[in-house]
Amino acid sequence: MLVKQLSVFLENKRGKLHDVIDILAKNGVDISALSLADTSDFGILRLIVDRPETAQKSLMDDGIIVSITDVVAVAMNDVPGGALGILNILANNDINIDYMYACVGKVTGKALMVLRVEDNELTERILFNNGYSNVNPADIYRI
Repeated sequence: MLVKQLSVFLENKRGKLHDVIDILAKNGVDISALSLADTSDFGILRLIVDRPETAQKSLMDDGIIVSITDVVAVAMNDVPGGALGILNILANNDINIDYMYACVGKVTGKALMVLRVEDNELTERILFNNGYSNVNPADIYRI
């Protein structure tokens, strides 16, 4: 399933992450997943939230650079090595993963993973054809 991801560009300075989370909280935006990668000068905060457009507007209104992109969300068995099935399928189909991170959700017995790949639709189709079902938006956005 495709979900909307926020990518927030932050200066690598004390309090910048706090500011983003504070803005989202004040605007009633619930975070389901986040990933933060940094360099010495800046960071990229990736978020899955229940209301991406509200989050984007709230952050932009405060002068924060943010974009929305589609990423693939997939549920896998919540067992040691559960991600290997997905990784093997994608490798066998020559699909490169740009990045991935875990996501909180409500699918009993499953772990949720967010993937950024070059071709979202192809990746979804391949995973579905190999037994991975689509994730209901309510399971990820927790609405």
